[in-house]
Amino acid sequence: MDELKIRNYAKLIATVGVNIQKEQEATIVANIETFEFVRILVEELYKAGACYVDVQWCDNKVDILTNNNAEFDKISHLNDMEKARHEHNIKFKPARIWIDSDDPHSLDGIDLDRRNKALAIRGKEVRAYRDQYDEECQWCIAGVPSKKWAKTVFPNLTEEEAVEKLWEYILRVSRTFEGDPFLNWERHDANLVRHATLLNDLGLEKLHYTSKNGTDLYIELLDNVVWEAGGEVTKTSKVRFQPNIPTEECFTSPNKFKTRGIVYSTKPLNYNGILIDEFSIRFENGKAVEVHAKKGEEALKQMIGLEENAAYLGECALVAYHSPINELNTIFFSTLYDENAACHLALGAAFPNLVKGYESMSKEEMDKLPINKSIIHTDFMIGSEDLNIVGTTRDGKEIQIFKNGDWCI
Repeated sequence: MDELKIRNYAKLIATVGVNIQKEQEATIVANIETFEFVRILVEELYKAGACYVDVQWCDNKVDILTNNNAEFDKISHLNDMEKARHEHNIKFKPARIWIDSDDPHSLDGIDLDRRNKALAIRGKEVRAYRDQYDEECQWCIAGVPSKKWAKTVFPNLTEEEAVEKLWEYILRVSRTFEGDPFLNWERHDANLVRHATLLNDLGLEKLHYTSKNGTDLYIELLDNVVWEAGGEVTKTSKVRFQPNIPTEECFTSPNKFKTRGIVYSTKPLNYNGILIDEFSIRFENGKAVEVHAKKGEEALKQMIGLEENAAYLGECALVAYHSPINELNTIFFSTLYDENAACHLALGAAFPNLVKGYESMSKEEMDKLPINKSIIHTDFMIGSEDLNIVGTTRDGKEIQIFKNGDWCI
């Protein structure tokens, strides 16, 4: 792959993704296989003004060995070093970057029951720390090919060809393959914001999703929660950043207790290295009360059973069926990419920063709002070529938002 394109991609992550500020720290979490790209990214972060870049390496095989063999107390609780890292984040508010490179089978052989029990305990400890800095820090998730991931996406190509092809697709959907990537992103972000502004102006109270696969779902919204798209802004410093590269979505957080009906997935879900496919979820009073899946049903059940709020929705996102990612006609087996190919929902945590005036609200005031708080946030794809979404405004007017998978507004 053209080295200049890859360097531009790294620069995009550093300057548009996290929008690193002068004298700000940065943290990168990445698989050891992506070391060559990470070196370039570190260089671009320093060029852009970072005062220190901390790289945290991970490896799936080590994760499996640790999960299956370490003492349970060690994997289910934060150790002193991990607590110190979170305390450091609270104090210095580094920009955080996650490099997504895992294939959907990366955790084959892991003791899933043990992992989920540990996550249920550990997640609460992590959440208590992250609640103190998440909204104050820029963050970005971006993909880099690994050999196994590339071969999963392109099984009929050689390993070298598959990696090259996946690089091409990642750069295309990230708008860094052709033209000026920074101007491309500026225009794309403006278009996404335009759709979000239209949605906010409508004053929607409810969305009704239907499609031929059986989806028939009602989601109620909140008066004081807005739609957002493209970039986000940190709570205090007001730094704009792009959490996902790529992104095609307009999203909001629904009323926790007001989702009802059934929804069917349209793309596989890679949940922590486990593939869940062809599944349905039925909701009553906001809660997922029944799930079925042709593949990975037990993992799906364990996911929504991690804790009480894991069974409620935290996000609904609108993505045109004819998005650049979907038009590649490729399953990436990565939520980062597949969620931006189709309308999706997310089980788990909502986005408190979408609440109007949240900056001046106390924790007690936020806790009273019917938006979900959870240790997980798991997106799953529901968009299809025949998906229709009808919105109902607060004054009772019905408006077609999506028809046959694409925007009507």
